[in-house]
Amino acid sequence: MVAAHKPYWMPSDGVYLPVQVGAAGKESIDAAWQRDDEGQNISHLNPYYCELTALYWAWKNLEADYIGLCHYRRYFGRSIFRGSLEQKRGAIFSRADYERLLAETDVIVPKKRNYYIETVYSQYAHAHRASDLEDIKGIIEQRCPEYLPAWDKVMHGRRVHILNMFVMNKENFRAYCEWLFPIIDEFASHFDLADPYASRLFGFPAERLFNVWLEKQGLREAEVPIVMLEPVNWLKKGGAFLRRKFGV
Repeated sequence: MVAAHKPYWMPSDGVYLPVQVGAAGKESIDAAWQRDDEGQNISHLNPYYCELTALYWAWKNLEADYIGLCHYRRYFGRSIFRGSLEQKRGAIFSRADYERLLAETDVIVPKKRNYYIETVYSQYAHAHRASDLEDIKGIIEQRCPEYLPAWDKVMHGRRVHILNMFVMNKENFRAYCEWLFPIIDEFASHFDLADPYASRLFGFPAERLFNVWLEKQGLREAEVPIVMLEPVNWLKKGGAFLRRKFGV
């Protein structure tokens, strides 16, 4: 799936399924795109759950041997730091690339982000609120305490897969969704969705929870680069990090 909320270029390879997220109550962006408000869905929660509404739609409605998620501006592909837009588009993985990797691994994931001077826990605490993580840890303790060692290992580490991007077989995909959504839904139930803080909130802990689930499963991982179709303003990101961490 390619999660998108606005008109944008899409790869022509049939391995990709454009999904209009947050489609509930809106006109279709493109008649060829899948809407996330068809069948059993939580499309109306997209302002809070972000791309997780595409995951939920696929979990409940999509039949495929392998299921994955990327974003309209971010794809799995071959490393390309600089280059033209056409070169970046050409570096995006094709069906053959996925088939080759999945023949020898269980799950395709982005290369881990290294926070260097931060732990996964402290980085989230500076970007959002530490109380969110304590809340989620409490939910795990009640629902699935066997995941607590994996939680602690991920939170105390400095490297983590982000972006909620992956590709894996349908059995693992369904097992992940069956584990993830009850945790996220219970966490979300602790908030008033009218609170501005809740906007886009629940996709962020899901990024960390995916790592916890992976740690517990012990699956064979293929870490691959992410092709970014739009430039990243690292100066802006770095400044925001410093303001969060040091209050400058």
